[in-house]
Amino acid sequence: MDLPASELAQPLAPQLWLLVRVGGAVLLGGLIGTEREVAGKPAGLRTHMLVAGTAALIVGLGTLLIGHFESRESSGVLRADPIRLLEALVTGVSFLGAGTIIRSREDHAVHGLTTAASLLFTAVVGATVALEQYVLAAGATLLLLLTLRAMGAVERRWVRGRKE
Repeated sequence: MDLPASELAQPLAPQLWLLVRVGGAVLLGGLIGTEREVAGKPAGLRTHMLVAGTAALIVGLGTLLIGHFESRESSGVLRADPIRLLEALVTGVSFLGAGTIIRSREDHAVHGLTTAASLLFTAVVGATVALEQYVLAAGATLLLLLTLRAMGAVERRWVRGRKE
């Protein structure tokens, strides 16, 4: 079924507004990624920026998709489950995070779990921005940065104390 050109053209404002939200998510992801980069972790600045931006874009596209098809559906039969977008996002980012986890053969230690968790957290921050919950997204980013930095210092002191 071919649609006329006027049907294919979508309003520019929602697209630009989604682009602004993706940009905001990328910036917050960049803050998280900067901390991971400074700590010398396997997933750093660009990875966290991309994860946050992707999450915001996926959730934002879900919103646009629902609006797009609701406006064309006259019978009211369209049903959407936005939770499925979040489930897909968690699955994809978890797969990405799994690639950062390494088990050392020498000391049987597991490395990269915090980075994997920060990737998942970053994706959720991106989704939060896409849902226009800016205070929550910024506050969650600050909480994560505090957790990574402050608990990292506590952890290093604790490990040092155990070795002495």
